Amino acid sequence: MDKIKVGILGYGNLGRGVELAVSKAEDMELVAVFTRRDNVVTNMGIKCINVNKIEEYKDRIDVLIMCGGSATDLPVQGVQMIKNFNTVDSFDTHAKIPEYFANMDKVAKQNGKLGIISVGWDPGLFSMARMLFGAVLPDGNDYTFWGKGVSQGHSDAIRRVNGVKAGIQYTIPKDEALKKVRNAENPVLSAREKHLRECFVVLEDGADKAKVESEIKNMPNYFADYDTIVHFVSEQELKQNHNKMPHGGFVIRSGNTTDEHKHVLELSIKLDSNPEFTSSVLTAYARAIAKLAKEGKTGAVTVFDIPLSYLSSKSPEDLRKNLL
Repeated sequence: MDKIKVGILGYGNLGRGVELAVSKAEDMELVAVFTRRDNVVTNMGIKCINVNKIEEYKDRIDVLIMCGGSATDLPVQGVQMIKNFNTVDSFDTHAKIPEYFANMDKVAKQNGKLGIISVGWDPGLFSMARMLFGAVLPDGNDYTFWGKGVSQGHSDAIRRVNGVKAGIQYTIPKDEALKKVRNAENPVLSAREKHLRECFVVLEDGADKAKVESEIKNMPNYFADYDTIVHFVSEQELKQNHNKMPHGGFVIRSGNTTDEHKHVLELSIKLDSNPEFTSSVLTAYARAIAKLAKEGKTGAVTVFDIPLSYLSSKSPEDLRKNLL
């Protein structure tokens, strides 16, 4: 069987992770890595190609995995790239997913291409768990906890505060809230009751520590609605102790089948590297998109639309024999 020919667009944390994931997939071949930068060589020694030349590869790539950000990259790149390629992306701005899906679906169908949006662990694997658990246990409530892990968005928000030289923020589930949910108490929980935010901050010389701490803790949409702890550390300590990108979380469905019988369903993940794991999910879905595109499917899809067996490199016979 011919290998699935993969292209990578963007060579940041996600792009590096996809390169690793494709190298571990025996049924895949990395054809090209595209960036906006010149003279970039990947960790595996591949010379990157300027994105301006990407259309020259439209007949040489089965699936293009897009590794840009959701804020500005994907809304533009998505509809551009799906004109010529079958695509996979990790668009994660939840409120804008319906709009993004509609735009991608329209352009994909016009050009006979297939693209899956919002792939990763949340949205992505956690979305599947919420759907599956809710279908099995309709009389109940969903709870999603994130962490302990680094929040890129909140870390960026810290670094925008005047007087901050560097900083990182961890999102941490509160044990008391988790305990109530796992005990099938079906609590109603506020954002503050579910998560704690812990910040490690390096100050600029001469910065007002109290002012910086107050501005962080009272920042709307990021910290004002949470219990927030701010630690001031040296630049060396930040680099030494907070230089990785761990993450994780839990999806829990708590409900009942009768008044007497309660049930708790849970999916949990613990990740040493958020981008590397997300990249592995993207790569598995690239396999599925290649299979579906070969069958003639076009338009935009999500994780809800993909047969689980299409994610695997194993044959249906192997899956039935060894995993069913």
